[in-house]
Amino acid sequence: MSDPTTQKHYVAPVETQSIAVDAVRIAEKPSNLWRDAWQDLRRRPLFWFSVVLAALFVVIAVWPSLFTNVDPRSCDLMYSNEGPAAGHPLGYTFQGCDIYSRLIWGAQTSLAVGVIATVLSSFLGLIMGAIAGFYGGWLDALLSRIGDIFFAIPYILAAVVVMTVFSDFRTVWTLAFAIGGFAWASTARVVRAEILRVRQADFVMASRSLGQSKFKTLVNHVIPNAIAPLLVVSTLGLAAAIVAEATLSFLGVGLGSDVMSWGNDISNAQASLRVAPMSLIYPSIALTLAVLAFVTLGELIRDALDPKARARR
Repeated sequence: MSDPTTQKHYVAPVETQSIAVDAVRIAEKPSNLWRDAWQDLRRRPLFWFSVVLAALFVVIAVWPSLFTNVDPRSCDLMYSNEGPAAGHPLGYTFQGCDIYSRLIWGAQTSLAVGVIATVLSSFLGLIMGAIAGFYGGWLDALLSRIGDIFFAIPYILAAVVVMTVFSDFRTVWTLAFAIGGFAWASTARVVRAEILRVRQADFVMASRSLGQSKFKTLVNHVIPNAIAPLLVVSTLGLAAAIVAEATLSFLGVGLGSDVMSWGNDISNAQASLRVAPMSLIYPSIALTLAVLAFVTLGELIRDALDPKARARR
């Protein structure tokens, strides 16, 4: 046996500092899906470009008088297809109307149709998808089959039929309801899939264990945590609704000829395309920029709300 007096003992120095492995940064705010998405979006220049462009169109639609003081309905055939002039930077249409003024005031109609149609389709899709996904059973089967019927009908074709039947009532509201009333099925599918995922969460079980009814649990807990995909679909649907309005007006079954919109201006300008192409190009550019702004914004929000997409970048 070794002599105990000769054994060496190693003791850590007193001044050695321990590493705080499990230290918690109390000063930092807790992270969540929306905070992470905002941190991702704020660093992307394309997001700010699309936000500024979309906000510009919204401001133009709400306050068109801030951008022009020319009456868009004041037309003079003496200036038919004339080029730019003082106070009329884009020239005149075939009827002698100011193109710039009609673009500004036409934004109000086109965006109004898009917003109303998107709100209607999002509301119907949220209600149908949430009820079908949360309650399940025969109710899910019934609502899903109803959604399949509407999904099988192209909403552009359905809107053509509706606007043809109600040809005497071609207003913004009629067109918006014709588009939104048949475009909700795809939204309902997305919402239903997200509700099916969220309803398996622990907080849903905790809510039911505390005695809350299914309806209160759905409204207070499930829907708020499943709203992210609806935001993305609604942003993309707004761009699609604006295009639908222009398409129907171009086909002659949209808004009445007395209503100013980009689609009507494009339709009216095709008669003088070879003589004065700019009267068609200008509203087409405005339509393209508006759709591009909302589509880009929707895609960026979709990527920001997807943790897997953020991890791939």
